[in-house]
Amino acid sequence: MQISGLRFGGKLLELVEFPVARSLTGAATLDEIQAMLDRHGKVVVKPFFYGGVGKKGRAGLIRIAENLTDAMKAKEELYFATHTWAGRTVRSNGILFEEFVESDIEVYFSITTSTRLRKPIFTISPHGGTEIEALPPDKKRAVWIHPFIGIKSFDLTNNLNELACPEQYISPLVQHLPKLWSLYDDYGLTTLEINPIRMRRENNRFVPVACDLRAAFDQDNPAWRRLELPETIFQSEVTPFESEINRLRTYQGQSDVLELNPDGSIIPFMFGGGANTAATEILGKKAVFASDFGGNPPYEKMYAISRTVFKHWYDRANMILVIGGKANNTDIYVTFKGIFDALRDHAAKNGKRPLYVVVGRGGPNLIRGMFYAKDILERLKLPYRMFGHDSSMIGVLEYAKRIDDWWAAKGRTEFARKVS
Repeated sequence: MQISGLRFGGKLLELVEFPVARSLTGAATLDEIQAMLDRHGKVVVKPFFYGGVGKKGRAGLIRIAENLTDAMKAKEELYFATHTWAGRTVRSNGILFEEFVESDIEVYFSITTSTRLRKPIFTISPHGGTEIEALPPDKKRAVWIHPFIGIKSFDLTNNLNELACPEQYISPLVQHLPKLWSLYDDYGLTTLEINPIRMRRENNRFVPVACDLRAAFDQDNPAWRRLELPETIFQSEVTPFESEINRLRTYQGQSDVLELNPDGSIIPFMFGGGANTAATEILGKKAVFASDFGGNPPYEKMYAISRTVFKHWYDRANMILVIGGKANNTDIYVTFKGIFDALRDHAAKNGKRPLYVVVGRGGPNLIRGMFYAKDILERLKLPYRMFGHDSSMIGVLEYAKRIDDWWAAKGRTEFARKVS
């Protein structure tokens, strides 16, 4: 996700005239905040984070204030609040005051692309206000969207009826929710999630009001640029490792390195988007970071990247994993030379620590690269296993997981006893 909350999310929804809770930034005057309290009775105070940071409510970072004193106290406490999210600690970049929308129902609605069906789908539930994954199947519906037709009114009506949505709310939802497909389809979005939508009574009718939003864009689709959103929406707090490594990775097709779990046990050198996706999914929390070091990087670049990786993670890990498919244009010998020269030099400078090395790779100069790696690993007396281009990448990843478990349980001790 790149957007969370209504600071920028409200501007998106206004493009398609979807009702959204009014909000004020942390720079609002006391008179402006009091005026919002006078109009709505209460204000919701939330920290603002760059990136799609979630679960703020569960962390106690959303406050409801009924008077100006409580609102300012919440501002003071939340303005620089920290929040642990997706394995990292992030700091807020200010706060928002939002109108409180009185409602006896909360609706969840999202549009995304199903990785299973390879089609856009919308998910809806009149039992929102919580993580959608926590809802049982009978409390939510996922419906395929025909991309040339959009969201059909009868699909919304039928599913809301089946989910026992109160009748008075169905028609207002059916009138407004199809607008969100136009937003999703026209501006390069890959995910649009509103949770909750609360139903505000206006005279004798109800209006669905978006009270929170999370969204992600396909940055390769230029359509999002028409929104004139600031580049800062794609920023998130970076760790010292990410900051250092991503200054080095800007070569050809390489992508940013994302720290996944500082307590992970596997250092993964991933080559190619397929390896990145597969390794990140299969290794899970074992992977320290996600990466794509493909694009035929020169030796100097691969060596510098590897030295940085080992400086941060060598002393904490159980395993070094080098994984990728069969390359077309990446010189395997050059990339292996960069990685294993860096390993040799790090061990010479900082001392050797036993860890296991698993390699799964294919491409030009593979055998030469493997023999080069073998010579260094045997001089360092480190255990290793290498798989060629005819091995399944998934099989190699599963093997790496099993070795990692064994190494943590008893393998390191057994190996140390053997070589001592």
